[in-house]
Amino acid sequence: MRVVYAGNCVHMTTHPEYALPAVITHIDLTPISSDPNEDYLHPVLEIFRPREEIQPPRKPKLYLIPSTFGEEFETEFAPEPTSAADLPDIKQLVQKFIYNVVEIWAGRRSVNQVQSLCHYKVFVEIQRVAGTHKEIGRVRKLRVTEPLDGISESTVTIRFGDRLRVAAIRFEGQDKRWLCTALTLI
Repeated sequence: MRVVYAGNCVHMTTHPEYALPAVITHIDLTPISSDPNEDYLHPVLEIFRPREEIQPPRKPKLYLIPSTFGEEFETEFAPEPTSAADLPDIKQLVQKFIYNVVEIWAGRRSVNQVQSLCHYKVFVEIQRVAGTHKEIGRVRKLRVTEPLDGISESTVTIRFGDRLRVAAIRFEGQDKRWLCTALTLI
């Protein structure tokens, strides 16, 4: 019989192979599952599961600096940015707006019908182009994105006869309404 002392442990053995204690140098633990709740699947452990904190919905930060086209305003009269949450649905507004503008370009509708939705620089450009197209374009596709809160950028594919063109539109939330600040027909 042989007695082996290893650290604080005493091992007694008669077999020469097992005379020395096993030394573990590395333990490789691989997760069996990727489920983070796997530890709490047992019914008793379920009562110890940490509660999820419910985060209150946060109001988006408003990063918009309204377009002024080089105008200078007194601070109390400057355009006030408005969050998209406080404004009507932009997709319906853009759809109605582009249908009206296409008819204005064809000379079938009065320019004054979109005056309240446009910055005066955009309105002047629509007036200049009014009635220059021979036919009313057919709106094919509409894509609306909101890169920041209070800003909407849209692309509209329009067919004029055999020609396919795109209108790029930018709406900004200003003074509690959507205002078109850019309209370009490409």
